[in-house]
Amino acid sequence: MKAPPALSVVGWSGVGKTTLVERLVPELRARGLRVGVVKHSSDPHPLHRSGSDTARFERAGAALVAFATPAGVQLTVKEAPDSALLPLLARFADSVDLVLVEGWKEGPLPKLEVWREGHGPLLAASRPEVLAVVSDAPALPEGAPEGLRRFRTAEVQGLAVFIAQLAREQAHEP
Repeated sequence: MKAPPALSVVGWSGVGKTTLVERLVPELRARGLRVGVVKHSSDPHPLHRSGSDTARFERAGAALVAFATPAGVQLTVKEAPDSALLPLLARFADSVDLVLVEGWKEGPLPKLEVWREGHGPLLAASRPEVLAVVSDAPALPEGAPEGLRRFRTAEVQGLAVFIAQLAREQAHEP
């Protein structure tokens, strides 16, 4: 089964990626899309706190460890995201129409960059897979690609229309 369309929302720490994704989900849902969200981090994050049963299973060498509650399931697999994430998402193709991945600057997905002055260079200047930039800066810095789509942070509805169109195009690609 083919993985659902996915888009990384990238940018430097503190630029508003989480807030943007949080605002995009209801806008995309209002446009008829079932949206999944994945948080990607370059730093290790202990899903299984020290001494817990799941940490013990992980330390014992389990290939995957899950924690199931009435509220849902958290799953940990010991594979790099480059090899594990997209095949895992394919399992959910019947459940979601689009996956937003917060982070994963180096990943293989098309990207939406959130950029704020003073937080680092524009990633789009060196990454052709950045399709659009979200920024409230008066202008993008020198080196921004010609014709790069730009949205203001407050333009979440217009951005949702853009993303919904991308998702529909990706869904119909062979």
